[in-house]
Amino acid sequence: MEKQELIPHLFRTEYRKIVSVLCRRFGFAYVETAEDIASDTFAAAAQTWPINGIPDNPAAWLYNVAKNKARNYLHRANIFGEKVAPTVKKAGIECVEFDIDLSPQSINDSQLLMMFAICNPSISPEAQVGLSLRILCGFGIDEIAEAFLTNKETINKRLFRAKQRLREENTKIDVPGSTEIEKRLDAVLTTIYLLFSEGYYSINPNYAIRRELCLEAMRLCYMLIENKSTDQPRVNALLALMCFHASRFDARLSEEGDIILYDEQDCALWNAELISRGVYFLNRGSTGPTISKYHLEAAIAYWSTQQADTKEKWENILQLYDQLLQIEYSPVAVLNRTFALSKANGKKEAIMAAEMLNLRDNRFFFALLGELYTGADSNKAAENFQTAMSMAKNAAERHAIQKKLSKLNF
Repeated sequence: MEKQELIPHLFRTEYRKIVSVLCRRFGFAYVETAEDIASDTFAAAAQTWPINGIPDNPAAWLYNVAKNKARNYLHRANIFGEKVAPTVKKAGIECVEFDIDLSPQSINDSQLLMMFAICNPSISPEAQVGLSLRILCGFGIDEIAEAFLTNKETINKRLFRAKQRLREENTKIDVPGSTEIEKRLDAVLTTIYLLFSEGYYSINPNYAIRRELCLEAMRLCYMLIENKSTDQPRVNALLALMCFHASRFDARLSEEGDIILYDEQDCALWNAELISRGVYFLNRGSTGPTISKYHLEAAIAYWSTQQADTKEKWENILQLYDQLLQIEYSPVAVLNRTFALSKANGKKEAIMAAEMLNLRDNRFFFALLGELYTGADSNKAAENFQTAMSMAKNAAERHAIQKKLSKLNF
């Protein structure tokens, strides 16, 4: 990828890092200030780089500008803020000796600490995950609304109330105790899971897959495994799940950027090393009495990396989906179970099961029906594919569905 094409990914990744470090340095009460400084930093880059060219080390350039802007903010607060200065002094922020540590270790620590700080039991689980996605993962309101299957207004209100509550409580950004870590870990894992999902099944109109989000989710999860207090079975299972899915990156997109569906993928392009790493982490996570949804999804993903299209494979996947739906219902899981049912028991039984779901606000529901009716009723297959295409989130999705329609001569 050319340097110019990397800029949007760089901005998003470094924005998250800068906000995390600034929030750790200032305190959560200054989260809007941290976001403003980061935004100003990238605005400066957007103005300067087209004229002077992209620096040899873009990240270092951004860090240096962010440091200077943070230092200038503190000076202004002390000099001009009659009300701000006492607050800054009380918070223990010294502008004269102020520095922003953007070393890799500081960035890693800051992002994890911020994630656990935000995943505070004093706010709802939905607010914890939503705020983490917004502040630490750089998600837009549209993306968060899609992840929660709700509307933007609901998300905006939820995030506003959550920020206000954390400010009122003067939330500390430090290492929580073991009891607090256990209370907050599930919300942290949900955030990482949704971050990976947005990368793998992107709703962004310009990208079918956003690898940088997937890799960031895997990095954060690996950081949890490196920490003794968070190196738990469900954390390993989540990383295993992501390894299995990431192993099919190269097979999932054509050279033209079109999505290649599972049945049409070139298995030779699957990454054997990532599959092996997935098996390692799944085995590592297979301890203790509790099976999480991540264990079951990882096991399903493992079977999906097995190239042989056997009845045994699909029966195993079907059974795993049955267990998963007992733990946690989701439209995606029930649709995937129906596809597995078609492979294990035939399309007739799967069509009956799919029609009963009636998930008519879900584009994948219509895509599945189109697939199931293919070979049985071309008109119904085409009708469902056309509905799915009208609901598609990006060009790659539309192209994939159009291929299906072309095969039906529609």
